[in-house]
Amino acid sequence: MATFKLFHEWGGNVNKKVFNMNTDAMYIILSNTAPTQSTGSVYTDITQIATGNGYTQFAGSAPTHALAGVSLAETGAGTGVWRFTSSDFVFTASGGSIATFRYIAIGSDTAASNELIGYLDYGSAVDVTTGNTFTVDVGANGWYELTIP
Repeated sequence: MATFKLFHEWGGNVNKKVFNMNTDAMYIILSNTAPTQSTGSVYTDITQIATGNGYTQFAGSAPTHALAGVSLAETGAGTGVWRFTSSDFVFTASGGSIATFRYIAIGSDTAASNELIGYLDYGSAVDVTTGNTFTVDVGANGWYELTIP
């Protein structure tokens, strides 16, 4: 199971209204290089895998791999538990294999500098060979949950 980690800069950015976690357009980028959680801030801080065969590098606008169904909502009235979620996302390798990756970062295409939110670490390399798919399974608890004490 992949582990989601928030970038440290996200904490400051969300409190400075850089993001609207409920309405921003969000993107996915793939990497085989570990993101730096303590300093990752914008999409150029991520070393993306090469474009090709079902993956297109994010270049700062109009993401090819955009998240659908983005939502930030309290899990129940008065619980103080807020869940950020989206629909699952599917990559399909076509015309060859998608370059090997291990990390999936998400960020906001609406934020002025395409700031990052966090990333999934799959723990080992992921290979998606020609004709096969890989589903980014957001899971029942979404990308993350925050509990307000």
